[in-house]
Amino acid sequence: MTRKLIAFDIDGTLLDSHGRVLPSTVTALEKLRQAGHLVTIASGRSRFLAQEILTRYHFENYLLVNGAAAFINHQQVVKKVLDTPELDRLIAFATELGIDVSYQNLDEIHRYQAEILPTVQQAMDSFRTQVPSHNPDFYRTHEIYQAIAYYDASFDEQFAAADFQQFDLVRWHPSGVDIIPKNNSKAAGLIKMAEIAKIAHEDIIVFGDGLNDREMLRLAGVGVAMGNASAEVKDSADLVTADNNSDGIYQALQQLALL
Repeated sequence: MTRKLIAFDIDGTLLDSHGRVLPSTVTALEKLRQAGHLVTIASGRSRFLAQEILTRYHFENYLLVNGAAAFINHQQVVKKVLDTPELDRLIAFATELGIDVSYQNLDEIHRYQAEILPTVQQAMDSFRTQVPSHNPDFYRTHEIYQAIAYYDASFDEQFAAADFQQFDLVRWHPSGVDIIPKNNSKAAGLIKMAEIAKIAHEDIIVFGDGLNDREMLRLAGVGVAMGNASAEVKDSADLVTADNNSDGIYQALQQLALL
């Protein structure tokens, strides 16, 4: 058997539309681990936002904050943080436009503006989690792995023109854009994890549904898009499976002869 690195996005992929992991997916995770594969999360979430899933479903390996942090057997093997002066400039720019920003290390997330704006509520509702608490100074005194700017596509050109050269801006929600270190991504993090685990690039298999999954779907040995993904995401994949409510993960793993 050739050992694989098999990575799962969380929202819209590992979780169904009710925020649950399907029984067939739980069975698949157990079988993959028993077969000796390296099974990991590959998520935009921080450890704080992913912790319940990591614990409940026994993940020892996890790629978080869009690849800025990666762990193998709970030991951190990738660490990339945002430049504080550049983040300060981005927050000032966003504030002038009436846009809020949140920022997170591995275990805390806070936001800049005191008022809870509708865009913030909408984006955090997609995680089924609370709006981050107001703490405008947190990013100045902590290492920040990722920020989120809460704006819709009508502001995309303005942010692009502002030329934040040390950051990549990746939309994951109609009201949410991840701010990540330049050239950082889920794909880059997974390639690093595979190198450490001595797993060949072509033996990386990834599952995803979101815009921030496109690069890892393209660069993996096999990229699997969920049936609930957009056409744009599906075009980045090698295989399209059933949706996240219809045993899509289990079906794809069967098709790939891994179950």
